[in-house]
Amino acid sequence: MKQHDGSYADHDVERYVVEPSRSGRSTFERDRARIVHSAGLRRLAAKTQVVGPSSDDFIRNRLTHTLEVAQVGRDLAHALGCNPDLVEAACLAHDLGHPPFGHNGERALDEAARAIGGFEGNAQTFRLLTRLESKTADAEGRSLGLNLTRATLDAASKYPWTHDEAGPPAGRHGDGLLRSGRKFGVYDDDLDVFHWMRRGAPGRRVCVEAQVMDFADDVAYSVHDIEDGIAAGRIELTELSQYPDRLGAIWSTVRDWYLPALTDDQLTSAYERLTGVEGWPQTRYAGTRPHLAGLKTLTSRLINRFCAAVQQAVVDAGLATALTRYDADIPVPADTVAEIGVLKGIAAHLVMKADDRVFVHEQQRVLLAELVVAMQERGRGSLEPMFQADFDGARDDEHRLRVIIDQVASLTDPSAVDAHRRLVRTA
Repeated sequence: MKQHDGSYADHDVERYVVEPSRSGRSTFERDRARIVHSAGLRRLAAKTQVVGPSSDDFIRNRLTHTLEVAQVGRDLAHALGCNPDLVEAACLAHDLGHPPFGHNGERALDEAARAIGGFEGNAQTFRLLTRLESKTADAEGRSLGLNLTRATLDAASKYPWTHDEAGPPAGRHGDGLLRSGRKFGVYDDDLDVFHWMRRGAPGRRVCVEAQVMDFADDVAYSVHDIEDGIAAGRIELTELSQYPDRLGAIWSTVRDWYLPALTDDQLTSAYERLTGVEGWPQTRYAGTRPHLAGLKTLTSRLINRFCAAVQQAVVDAGLATALTRYDADIPVPADTVAEIGVLKGIAAHLVMKADDRVFVHEQQRVLLAELVVAMQERGRGSLEPMFQADFDGARDDEHRLRVIIDQVASLTDPSAVDAHRRLVRTA
Protein backbone atom coordinates (compact mmCIF):
# COMPACT_ATOMS: atom_id res chain seq x y z
CA MET A 1 0.00 0.00 0.00
CA LYS A 2 1.30 3.43 -0.93
CA GLN A 3 2.50 5.48 2.06
CA HIS A 4 1.90 9.17 2.69
CA ASP A 5 3.34 11.67 5.15
CA GLY A 6 5.72 9.21 6.78
CA SER A 7 4.03 5.99 7.83
CA TYR A 8 0.44 6.98 7.01
CA ALA A 9 -1.37 4.96 4.34
CA ASP A 10 -3.93 5.69 1.61
CA HIS A 11 -6.72 4.80 4.03
CA ASP A 12 -5.51 7.45 6.51
CA VAL A 13 -5.38 10.30 3.99
CA GLU A 14 -8.67 9.53 2.27
CA ARG A 15 -11.31 12.28 2.24
CA TYR A 16 -15.05 11.66 2.42
CA VAL A 17 -15.38 13.33 -0.96
CA VAL A 18 -12.39 12.91 -3.28
CA GLU A 19 -10.76 16.21 -4.16
CA PRO A 20 -8.00 16.67 -6.72
CA SER A 21 -5.01 18.47 -5.26
CA ARG A 22 -3.15 21.17 -7.12
CA SER A 23 -0.95 21.91 -4.14
CA GLY A 24 2.62 20.86 -3.48
CA ARG A 25 1.87 20.66 0.23
CA SER A 26 1.45 17.38 2.05
CA THR A 27 -2.05 16.10 2.77
CA PHE A 28 -1.88 16.99 6.46
CA GLU A 29 -0.45 20.43 5.72
CA ARG A 30 -3.56 21.07 3.64
CA ASP A 31 -5.77 19.92 6.50
CA ARG A 32 -3.97 22.22 8.90
CA ALA A 33 -4.37 25.15 6.49
CA ARG A 34 -8.11 24.52 6.17
CA ILE A 35 -8.49 24.76 9.94
CA VAL A 36 -6.28 27.86 10.17
CA HIS A 37 -8.51 29.62 7.62
CA SER A 38 -11.80 28.46 9.16
CA ALA A 39 -14.36 30.84 10.60
CA GLY A 40 -14.62 28.65 13.68
CA LEU A 41 -10.97 29.22 14.58
CA ARG A 42 -11.29 32.99 14.23
CA ARG A 43 -14.32 33.04 16.53
CA LEU A 44 -12.28 31.48 19.34
CA ALA A 45 -10.58 34.87 19.83
CA ALA A 46 -13.77 36.13 21.50
CA LYS A 47 -14.67 33.01 23.49
CA THR A 48 -13.91 32.35 27.14
CA GLN A 49 -10.98 30.15 28.13
CA VAL A 50 -11.12 30.52 31.91
CA VAL A 51 -11.60 34.26 32.41
CA GLY A 52 -13.68 36.22 29.90
CA PRO A 53 -11.70 37.37 26.83
CA SER A 54 -12.37 41.08 27.42
CA SER A 55 -11.35 41.12 31.08
CA ASP A 56 -7.61 41.72 30.58
CA ASP A 57 -5.33 42.18 27.57
CA PHE A 58 -2.86 39.65 28.99
CA ILE A 59 -5.35 36.91 29.89
CA ARG A 60 -5.76 34.10 27.40
CA ASN A 61 -8.83 33.58 25.28
CA ARG A 62 -9.73 30.27 23.68
CA LEU A 63 -7.82 31.11 20.48
CA THR A 64 -4.54 31.91 22.23
CA HIS A 65 -4.99 28.74 24.31
CA THR A 66 -5.55 26.77 21.09
CA LEU A 67 -2.39 28.16 19.49
CA GLU A 68 -0.39 27.23 22.59
CA VAL A 69 -1.83 23.71 22.58
CA ALA A 70 -0.86 23.44 18.91
CA GLN A 71 2.72 24.44 19.68
CA VAL A 72 3.04 21.97 22.55
CA GLY A 73 1.42 19.22 20.48
CA ARG A 74 3.63 19.84 17.46
CA ASP A 75 6.82 19.69 19.52
CA LEU A 76 5.70 16.50 21.26
CA ALA A 77 4.71 14.94 17.93
CA HIS A 78 8.23 15.55 16.62
CA ALA A 79 9.67 13.77 19.63
CA LEU A 80 7.31 10.80 19.43
CA GLY A 81 7.46 10.30 15.67
CA CYS A 82 3.87 11.32 14.92
CA ASN A 83 3.27 13.55 11.93
CA PRO A 84 3.63 17.10 13.35
CA ASP A 85 1.24 18.67 10.82
CA LEU A 86 -1.44 16.10 11.66
CA VAL A 87 -1.12 16.63 15.41
CA GLU A 88 -1.01 20.39 15.03
CA ALA A 89 -4.17 20.27 12.90
CA ALA A 90 -5.92 18.24 15.61
CA CYS A 91 -4.79 20.69 18.28
CA LEU A 92 -6.03 23.66 16.25
CA ALA A 93 -9.39 21.91 15.83
CA HIS A 94 -9.87 20.56 19.34
CA ASP A 95 -11.89 23.47 20.77
CA LEU A 96 -13.73 24.66 17.65
CA GLY A 97 -17.07 23.35 18.92
CA HIS A 98 -16.97 25.19 22.23
CA PRO A 99 -19.89 27.61 22.66
CA PRO A 100 -19.87 31.07 24.25
CA PHE A 101 -18.70 31.19 27.89
CA GLY A 102 -16.59 28.02 27.75
CA HIS A 103 -17.69 24.90 29.61
CA ASN A 104 -20.32 26.95 31.40
CA GLY A 105 -21.99 27.61 28.04
CA GLU A 106 -21.61 23.94 27.18
CA ARG A 107 -23.57 23.03 30.30
CA ALA A 108 -26.35 25.49 29.44
CA LEU A 109 -26.71 24.22 25.87
CA ASP A 110 -26.63 20.60 27.03
CA GLU A 111 -29.63 21.33 29.24
CA ALA A 112 -31.41 23.17 26.41
CA ALA A 113 -30.77 20.27 24.02
CA ARG A 114 -31.54 17.45 26.44
CA ALA A 115 -34.56 16.30 24.39
CA ILE A 116 -32.49 15.90 21.22
CA GLY A 117 -29.43 14.11 22.60
CA GLY A 118 -27.75 16.95 24.45
CA PHE A 119 -24.83 19.17 23.56
CA GLU A 120 -21.16 18.29 23.85
CA GLY A 121 -18.27 20.50 22.74
CA ASN A 122 -16.33 17.64 21.17
CA ALA A 123 -19.37 16.37 19.26
CA GLN A 124 -19.97 19.94 18.13
CA THR A 125 -16.37 20.14 16.92
CA PHE A 126 -16.93 17.03 14.80
CA ARG A 127 -20.17 18.53 13.46
CA LEU A 128 -18.44 21.79 12.60
CA LEU A 129 -15.56 20.03 10.83
CA THR A 130 -17.85 17.73 8.83
CA ARG A 131 -20.94 19.88 8.25
CA LEU A 132 -21.11 23.46 9.50
CA GLU A 133 -17.92 25.01 8.11
CA SER A 134 -18.29 26.19 4.50
CA LYS A 135 -15.70 24.53 2.26
CA THR A 136 -16.90 21.37 0.50
CA ALA A 137 -20.24 19.92 -0.59
CA ASP A 138 -21.29 16.52 -1.95
CA ALA A 139 -23.04 15.87 -5.28
CA GLU A 140 -26.44 16.75 -3.75
CA GLY A 141 -25.14 20.06 -2.41
CA ARG A 142 -24.99 18.91 1.25
CA SER A 143 -22.22 20.66 3.15
CA LEU A 144 -19.34 18.41 4.25
CA GLY A 145 -17.52 21.07 6.23
CA LEU A 146 -13.77 21.11 5.70
CA ASN A 147 -13.70 17.58 4.21
CA LEU A 148 -10.61 16.68 6.22
CA THR A 149 -8.77 13.40 5.92
CA ARG A 150 -9.80 10.39 7.96
CA ALA A 151 -6.64 10.59 10.11
CA THR A 152 -7.06 14.29 10.91
CA LEU A 153 -10.72 13.91 11.89
CA ASP A 154 -9.82 10.95 14.08
CA ALA A 155 -6.94 12.86 15.68
CA ALA A 156 -9.37 15.63 16.65
CA SER A 157 -11.74 13.10 18.29
CA LYS A 158 -11.08 12.71 22.04
CA TYR A 159 -14.25 10.69 22.57
CA PRO A 160 -14.90 8.51 19.49
CA TRP A 161 -18.28 7.17 20.57
CA THR A 162 -21.92 8.22 20.72
CA HIS A 163 -23.95 9.64 23.60
CA ASP A 164 -25.56 6.27 24.34
CA GLU A 165 -22.15 4.56 24.42
CA ALA A 166 -20.69 7.11 26.84
CA GLY A 167 -20.37 6.57 30.55
CA PRO A 168 -22.18 8.69 33.15
CA PRO A 169 -20.94 12.23 33.92
CA ALA A 170 -17.88 12.26 36.16
CA GLY A 171 -15.28 14.75 37.34
CA ARG A 172 -14.92 18.34 36.22
CA HIS A 173 -13.96 20.29 33.15
CA GLY A 174 -10.60 21.99 32.81
CA ASP A 175 -12.12 25.18 34.20
CA GLY A 176 -13.42 23.32 37.23
CA LEU A 177 -17.11 23.18 36.38
CA LEU A 178 -18.86 19.93 37.26
CA ARG A 179 -19.51 17.71 34.27
CA SER A 180 -23.29 17.59 34.00
CA GLY A 181 -23.41 15.71 30.71
CA ARG A 182 -21.79 12.68 29.16
CA LYS A 183 -18.57 13.00 27.17
CA PHE A 184 -19.07 11.85 23.60
CA GLY A 185 -17.86 12.75 20.14
CA VAL A 186 -20.74 12.58 17.68
CA TYR A 187 -24.45 13.36 17.43
CA ASP A 188 -26.78 10.86 15.81
CA ASP A 189 -27.23 13.30 12.89
CA ASP A 190 -23.57 12.92 11.97
CA LEU A 191 -23.09 9.16 12.22
CA ASP A 192 -22.59 8.55 8.49
CA VAL A 193 -19.35 10.54 8.38
CA PHE A 194 -18.36 9.30 11.83
CA HIS A 195 -18.65 5.63 10.81
CA TRP A 196 -16.63 6.43 7.68
CA MET A 197 -13.95 8.09 9.84
CA ARG A 198 -13.74 5.11 12.22
CA ARG A 199 -13.65 2.46 9.51
CA GLY A 200 -10.95 -0.01 10.49
CA ALA A 201 -10.50 1.48 13.99
CA PRO A 202 -10.24 -1.04 16.86
CA GLY A 203 -13.43 -0.48 18.84
CA ARG A 204 -13.44 2.71 20.91
CA ARG A 205 -9.65 3.05 20.81
CA VAL A 206 -8.42 6.64 20.75
CA CYS A 207 -5.65 7.12 18.19
CA VAL A 208 -2.13 8.12 19.25
CA GLU A 209 -2.41 11.57 17.66
CA ALA A 210 -5.59 12.34 19.63
CA GLN A 211 -3.83 11.23 22.81
CA VAL A 212 -0.96 13.63 22.07
CA MET A 213 -3.46 16.42 21.42
CA ASP A 214 -5.27 15.68 24.67
CA PHE A 215 -2.06 15.67 26.71
CA ALA A 216 -0.90 18.91 25.07
CA ASP A 217 -4.24 20.46 26.04
CA ASP A 218 -3.87 19.26 29.63
CA VAL A 219 -0.32 20.65 29.88
CA ALA A 220 -1.20 23.98 28.29
CA TYR A 221 -4.17 24.86 30.44
CA SER A 222 -2.63 23.61 33.70
CA VAL A 223 0.47 25.76 33.25
CA HIS A 224 -1.13 28.75 31.60
CA ASP A 225 -3.99 28.99 34.08
CA ILE A 226 -1.33 29.50 36.76
CA GLU A 227 0.36 32.16 34.63
CA ASP A 228 -2.93 33.97 34.02
CA GLY A 229 -3.90 33.73 37.69
CA ILE A 230 -0.59 35.26 38.77
CA ALA A 231 -0.83 38.06 36.21
CA ALA A 232 -4.41 38.78 37.30
CA GLY A 233 -3.32 39.07 40.95
CA ARG A 234 -5.34 36.05 42.09
CA ILE A 235 -2.41 33.66 42.68
CA GLU A 236 0.78 34.39 44.62
CA LEU A 237 3.01 31.32 44.55
CA THR A 238 5.44 32.61 47.16
CA GLU A 239 2.69 32.67 49.80
CA LEU A 240 1.40 29.11 49.42
CA SER A 241 3.98 27.42 51.64
CA GLN A 242 3.43 30.02 54.36
CA TYR A 243 -0.12 28.79 54.93
CA PRO A 244 -0.30 25.00 55.46
CA ASP A 245 -4.08 25.18 55.90
CA ARG A 246 -4.39 26.72 52.45
CA LEU A 247 -2.32 23.93 50.91
CA GLY A 248 -4.56 21.40 52.63
CA ALA A 249 -7.62 23.11 51.18
CA ILE A 250 -6.01 23.07 47.73
CA TRP A 251 -5.32 19.33 48.03
CA SER A 252 -8.99 18.82 48.87
CA THR A 253 -9.91 20.72 45.72
CA VAL A 254 -7.52 18.57 43.66
CA ARG A 255 -9.22 15.43 44.93
CA ASP A 256 -12.71 16.84 44.54
CA TRP A 257 -12.17 18.16 41.03
CA TYR A 258 -9.48 16.06 39.36
CA LEU A 259 -7.61 13.25 41.16
CA PRO A 260 -9.74 11.66 43.89
CA ALA A 261 -7.28 8.87 44.68
CA LEU A 262 -4.26 11.02 45.60
CA THR A 263 -3.36 11.58 49.25
CA ASP A 264 -2.14 14.77 50.91
CA ASP A 265 1.37 13.28 51.10
CA GLN A 266 1.43 12.51 47.37
CA LEU A 267 0.22 15.99 46.47
CA THR A 268 2.64 17.63 48.90
CA SER A 269 5.50 15.69 47.32
CA ALA A 270 4.38 16.81 43.86
CA TYR A 271 4.19 20.41 45.05
CA GLU A 272 7.68 20.22 46.54
CA ARG A 273 9.05 18.87 43.27
CA LEU A 274 7.47 21.80 41.44
CA THR A 275 8.90 24.36 43.85
CA GLY A 276 12.31 22.90 43.07
CA VAL A 277 11.98 23.68 39.37
CA GLU A 278 14.49 26.33 38.36
CA GLY A 279 12.68 29.65 38.07
CA TRP A 280 9.97 28.95 40.65
CA PRO A 281 9.38 32.46 42.07
CA GLN A 282 11.15 33.48 45.25
CA THR A 283 9.68 36.99 45.49
CA ARG A 284 6.19 38.37 45.07
CA TYR A 285 5.06 39.03 41.53
CA ALA A 286 5.08 42.78 40.83
CA GLY A 287 4.22 42.92 37.13
CA THR A 288 7.61 44.36 36.13
CA ARG A 289 9.35 43.31 32.93
CA PRO A 290 11.85 41.09 34.81
CA HIS A 291 9.02 39.43 36.74
CA LEU A 292 7.03 38.87 33.56
CA ALA A 293 10.11 37.38 31.89
CA GLY A 294 10.62 35.12 34.89
CA LEU A 295 7.00 33.99 34.73
CA LYS A 296 7.39 33.15 31.04
CA THR A 297 10.58 31.22 31.78
CA LEU A 298 8.83 29.21 34.49
CA THR A 299 5.96 28.43 32.09
CA SER A 300 8.41 27.16 29.48
CA ARG A 301 10.30 25.00 31.97
CA LEU A 302 7.15 23.41 33.32
CA ILE A 303 5.92 22.55 29.81
CA ASN A 304 9.31 21.10 28.93
CA ARG A 305 9.32 19.12 32.17
CA PHE A 306 5.96 17.48 31.50
CA CYS A 307 6.67 16.73 27.84
CA ALA A 308 10.13 15.34 28.61
CA ALA A 309 8.60 13.03 31.21
CA VAL A 310 6.25 11.55 28.59
CA GLN A 311 9.07 11.20 26.07
CA GLN A 312 11.17 9.32 28.61
CA ALA A 313 8.20 7.12 29.53
CA VAL A 314 7.82 6.16 25.87
CA VAL A 315 11.51 5.19 25.74
CA ASP A 316 11.28 3.28 29.02
CA ALA A 317 8.26 1.37 27.71
CA GLY A 318 10.22 0.30 24.63
CA LEU A 319 7.66 1.78 22.25
CA ALA A 320 8.41 2.44 18.62
CA THR A 321 10.30 5.58 17.66
CA ALA A 322 7.53 6.51 15.20
CA LEU A 323 4.07 6.25 16.77
CA THR A 324 1.02 6.58 14.51
CA ARG A 325 -2.71 5.85 14.62
CA TYR A 326 -3.30 2.83 16.92
CA ASP A 327 0.29 1.77 17.56
CA ALA A 328 0.20 2.38 21.33
CA ASP A 329 -1.22 4.31 24.26
CA ILE A 330 0.88 7.28 25.36
CA PRO A 331 2.19 6.64 28.92
CA VAL A 332 1.96 9.57 31.31
CA PRO A 333 4.01 9.01 34.51
CA ALA A 334 2.14 9.13 37.82
CA ASP A 335 4.44 11.91 39.10
CA THR A 336 3.57 14.03 36.06
CA VAL A 337 -0.15 13.43 36.55
CA ALA A 338 0.19 14.54 40.18
CA GLU A 339 2.21 17.66 39.32
CA ILE A 340 -0.26 18.73 36.64
CA GLY A 341 -3.03 18.08 39.16
CA VAL A 342 -1.35 20.34 41.72
CA LEU A 343 -1.15 23.20 39.22
CA LYS A 344 -4.79 22.74 38.23
CA GLY A 345 -5.77 22.59 41.89
CA ILE A 346 -4.00 25.85 42.72
CA ALA A 347 -5.81 27.63 39.89
CA ALA A 348 -9.11 25.97 40.73
CA HIS A 349 -9.01 26.85 44.41
CA LEU A 350 -7.74 30.41 44.09
CA VAL A 351 -9.39 31.50 40.83
CA MET A 352 -12.25 29.29 39.73
CA LYS A 353 -13.95 28.86 43.10
CA ALA A 354 -14.12 32.61 43.72
CA ASP A 355 -17.60 33.83 44.58
CA ASP A 356 -17.61 36.41 41.79
CA ARG A 357 -17.06 33.70 39.17
CA VAL A 358 -19.84 31.51 40.55
CA PHE A 359 -22.29 34.43 40.20
CA VAL A 360 -21.16 35.23 36.65
CA HIS A 361 -21.50 31.58 35.62
CA GLU A 362 -25.12 31.53 36.73
CA GLN A 363 -25.88 34.69 34.74
CA GLN A 364 -24.25 33.25 31.62
CA ARG A 365 -26.27 30.03 31.77
CA VAL A 366 -29.52 31.98 32.11
CA LEU A 367 -28.57 34.19 29.15
CA LEU A 368 -27.97 31.22 26.82
CA ALA A 369 -31.10 29.36 27.97
CA GLU A 370 -33.23 32.46 27.31
CA LEU A 371 -31.55 32.95 23.93
CA VAL A 372 -32.42 29.41 22.80
CA VAL A 373 -36.06 29.89 23.84
CA ALA A 374 -36.25 33.24 22.05
CA MET A 375 -34.90 31.74 18.82
CA GLN A 376 -37.39 28.88 19.05
CA GLU A 377 -40.21 31.39 19.39
CA ARG A 378 -39.01 33.71 16.60
CA GLY A 379 -37.92 31.00 14.18
CA ARG A 380 -35.75 31.44 11.09
CA GLY A 381 -35.76 35.23 11.24
CA SER A 382 -33.62 35.14 14.37
CA LEU A 383 -30.91 33.09 12.64
CA GLU A 384 -27.96 33.98 10.41
CA PRO A 385 -28.48 33.18 6.69
CA MET A 386 -26.52 29.90 6.69
CA PHE A 387 -28.52 28.63 9.63
CA GLN A 388 -31.77 29.86 8.06
CA ALA A 389 -31.14 27.46 5.18
CA ASP A 390 -30.53 24.61 7.64
CA PHE A 391 -33.71 25.59 9.51
CA ASP A 392 -35.75 25.54 6.30
CA GLY A 393 -34.39 22.11 5.46
CA ALA A 394 -35.05 20.61 8.91
CA ARG A 395 -37.80 18.00 8.78
CA ASP A 396 -39.24 18.41 12.28
CA ASP A 397 -39.06 20.41 15.51
CA GLU A 398 -36.22 18.28 16.89
CA HIS A 399 -34.01 19.01 13.90
CA ARG A 400 -34.98 22.68 13.98
CA LEU A 401 -33.90 22.81 17.63
CA ARG A 402 -30.54 21.31 16.65
CA VAL A 403 -30.11 24.11 14.10
CA ILE A 404 -30.84 26.68 16.82
CA ILE A 405 -28.29 25.02 19.10
CA ASP A 406 -25.78 25.15 16.22
CA GLN A 407 -26.47 28.86 15.81
CA VAL A 408 -26.06 29.70 19.50
CA ALA A 409 -22.92 27.53 19.79
CA SER A 410 -21.33 29.46 16.93
CA LEU A 411 -21.65 32.79 18.73
CA THR A 412 -18.81 34.47 20.56
CA ASP A 413 -19.21 35.78 24.10
CA PRO A 414 -19.95 39.37 22.92
CA SER A 415 -22.25 38.30 20.07
CA ALA A 416 -24.24 36.07 22.45
CA VAL A 417 -24.76 39.05 24.76
CA ASP A 418 -25.75 41.21 21.77
CA ALA A 419 -28.18 38.57 20.44
CA HIS A 420 -29.76 38.28 23.89
CA ARG A 421 -30.16 42.05 24.01
CA ARG A 422 -31.90 42.07 20.61
CA LEU A 423 -34.06 38.98 20.95
CA VAL A 424 -34.85 38.75 24.67
CA ARG A 425 -34.59 42.15 26.28
CA THR A 426 -36.53 43.87 23.48
CA ALA A 427 -39.24 41.18 23.36
